[in-house]
Amino acid sequence: MFLKLLMLTVLFCAIHAMTRQQLKNSGKMLKKNCMGKNQVTEDQIGSIEKGKFIEDKNVMCYIACIYQMTQVIKNNKLNYEASLKQVDIMYPAELKESAKKSIENCKHISSKYKDICEASYWTAKCMYEDNPKDFVFA
Repeated sequence: MFLKLLMLTVLFCAIHAMTRQQLKNSGKMLKKNCMGKNQVTEDQIGSIEKGKFIEDKNVMCYIACIYQMTQVIKNNKLNYEASLKQVDIMYPAELKESAKKSIENCKHISSKYKDICEASYWTAKCMYEDNPKDFVFA
């Protein structure tokens, strides 16, 4: 059921980019799934979008889970091209340019880490710090 809902969301997005609120709403499915997989609480991950990054392995792996579910991790590495493609498909027009700029500015971060959880965490944090106003995260 979850995969069907996720696929419908992706198909909808392929036809029409979402509004910021729709993007956040679709992230709720991902959030619930990844919270359970990584034993994190709302207190730990609920304010990531506002810049509250708790340096904890489970939080790091939660972020990696979100990236895996949105298909920006390929072969256990963050994929620059896949990230740009997801922005093109899902993000509203007013956020696309700034999101792509943050991805570009932070693409080097993941190469510093062998662990995908750490790479995902530090990349997400870099993207927040690069442009907190337009940062969107599940």
